Amino acid sequence: MTHRTKEFFKTHFYFPPLGQRIIKTSVAVFLCLVFYRLRGYRGETMPAEAAITAIICMQPYVQDTKEYALNRLSGTLIGAFWGFVFLLIVPLFRTAGQTPYTLYPLMGLGTMISLYSAVAIRKPDTSSLAAIVFVCVVIAYPDIEQPLDQAFHRVLDVMVGTAIAIGVNLAHLPREKQEDRVFFVRTKDLAPDQLSQIPSSVLFRLNYLFSDGAKICLMSEHAPAFFMSQINAVNLNVPMIVMDGAGIYDAIENSYLSTVNMDPDSSRWLMKRLDALDISYFIYTVHKNRNCIYHRGKMNASEAVVYRHMKRSPYRQYLDDDHFALEDIVYIKVVAADEKAIKTERALQPSLARRNLRAVIRPQAGLEDSSSVYFYAANADMAHAEDRLMRLLHKNEPELKAVEVFSENGYQSEHDAFHLLHTLGNSYEPFRPFAWLHPKKEFDRRLLR
Repeated sequence: MTHRTKEFFKTHFYFPPLGQRIIKTSVAVFLCLVFYRLRGYRGETMPAEAAITAIICMQPYVQDTKEYALNRLSGTLIGAFWGFVFLLIVPLFRTAGQTPYTLYPLMGLGTMISLYSAVAIRKPDTSSLAAIVFVCVVIAYPDIEQPLDQAFHRVLDVMVGTAIAIGVNLAHLPREKQEDRVFFVRTKDLAPDQLSQIPSSVLFRLNYLFSDGAKICLMSEHAPAFFMSQINAVNLNVPMIVMDGAGIYDAIENSYLSTVNMDPDSSRWLMKRLDALDISYFIYTVHKNRNCIYHRGKMNASEAVVYRHMKRSPYRQYLDDDHFALEDIVYIKVVAADEKAIKTERALQPSLARRNLRAVIRPQAGLEDSSSVYFYAANADMAHAEDRLMRLLHKNEPELKAVEVFSENGYQSEHDAFHLLHTLGNSYEPFRPFAWLHPKKEFDRRLLR
């Protein structure tokens, strides 16, 4: 099978992993059917109603299941009550129950009362269900001999489905947390760019994994300011890798654990070359745990847009002087039109290796037809940063192992980002129905590429 064929099948015939919710929902439906089978499937019972309730109530988290169950039970009680009242009152008026011209308007009126009742008791989320249950109770009229039994069994069916859903969701499938793993996740897989917020659903899932004990290192191509506006919503438990591997940052302590700075002679040489080419640039430094940014040269239009946007952040220190030490420079950034950025990188590339430097070109977020050229020390990259961070973590937990969870194409949609974290969750706490039969196996270093 060719590489192109493999990519086609991977893109168009992707089979997601079998999750806990799918398994638990199937078990809940099975138990509902077994329950009614044991009861003899009497005519007044409706196993389908219990099974549907179990399916609806089964949610990823037990608390959500309880909330859905409470809402469904409330809606059912409201609808069943008004259905029972309808079945008691309508037979008293023989003319009303004889013809659909009078019966159907009364059913419509009862539906309206059911909807309004749910809203009146401040449970608007249950209003639709209340109306559905009301209709289900009265729809067979006048072929209903025992209205109380009809309403009672409707409520019973919902209670059975609800109880089974909660019971199954409370049961923990055989899973084992991989607490000796550190998962590396790139922020460019979680958000479109450094100017965008991580979607709320992705942020919620990420925070859940952190709260559950998963050790996750977020890796960013940019300075820590990318995280600061969202950091209060995430319980980080592992330092972050920032600036494309040039720095390791502890967001809890607001401090850099390490940085890989450019050699002063290399920095001096690069700045002279950029000045000679009449190219302006930003200088990013870290001094006493402060990320300070300087600008040299005449600011072009692209740089002005970036400068105005970035300077609004309280987490960046933009300084308009040259009072910095060469040994504090972490990287230098050039912002220009795409063509000029490419020409700049090509003009300097032949000499970079000899100067122990590397260059990276990336599209500039927020600007069309503009790119940024980043110049780092040659060993300031993600791979070296991973090794540095693992050495730091091994001082307290020598058994830790690194696991990378990367997306091939970066952030494409909120769904892709959520799927990546779902993959991470399954790797952190894998479902092992026969774990007692097998010894622990080593994980692949790269789970999703």
